[in-house]
Amino acid sequence: MARRGAARGASDRKRSERRPEPVSATVDGGVAELVPDRERPHAWTLLLDGAPQSHVDLDDPSYLSFEYQRRLGHVIDLAAPPGRPLQVVHLGGGALTLARYIAAGRPRSTQQVVEIDAPLVQLVRRELPLDPQARIRVRSADARAGLGKVQDGWADLVIADVFSGARTPAHLTSAEFLAEVRRVLRPGGQYAANLADGPPLAHLRGQIATAASLFPELALAADPTVWRGRRFGNAILVASDLPIAVAELTRRVASDPHPGRVEHGRALADFTGGAAVVTDADAAPSPAPPPGAFD
Repeated sequence: MARRGAARGASDRKRSERRPEPVSATVDGGVAELVPDRERPHAWTLLLDGAPQSHVDLDDPSYLSFEYQRRLGHVIDLAAPPGRPLQVVHLGGGALTLARYIAAGRPRSTQQVVEIDAPLVQLVRRELPLDPQARIRVRSADARAGLGKVQDGWADLVIADVFSGARTPAHLTSAEFLAEVRRVLRPGGQYAANLADGPPLAHLRGQIATAASLFPELALAADPTVWRGRRFGNAILVASDLPIAVAELTRRVASDPHPGRVEHGRALADFTGGAAVVTDADAAPSPAPPPGAFD
């Protein structure tokens, strides 16, 4: 049950001089908790069963705290000229951080968010309300089922950030799923996915091979220690039917507070090591993170 103390709106936040308190609720995915950021007055971190999921600053939606969200932000920024509205499908909602980011930086963008956890959506929308002017539609549905309802060629960008019990569900890892993604994208549109894996990186290699079977252009951004198979972590996969702004993406990722590395072309193909394309018949969830992986 949610506790009192969460911000309800901009005017209420400004009137209140008390520090906000954490808000918790039982949702379909476990226990969700919204924890106030002590360094940013109206910012919150969403945790599920104690694991950090996303961070949002209601006063400054352009601020992306988490490393993986910042890298997805780079993909968003490079998807079109600055300020140009985009049509975006988000698979997985969390605290709606990236939807808010796009709405703030690209006004008049039209966004569809598909999040299976309806109680989580209710918690986030109640405690961290969206800008009423933002064109963001949130639908409670399975990610693949929701994607199936999007019309052909509608999206400039499809962003996948879906985890259930800290693992990407099997049916969101296959070539058949990515065929649906490609159907929804406009020519030149991009798919960006938050992937998670650790040594020996078999899941990550399989996802790259699967994406390469449907998209001619790929890039992958990750921490150097993840690339070298030294630890479990996130990697951002970008795929398109037209060239990706790899040079600029590389520069931005390398300039992050926690610098990352981007690979593409032959180096990325070699990294897959001959991994097989994943199909619905043999798909498996992504591996579970080891204890303390994201502490």
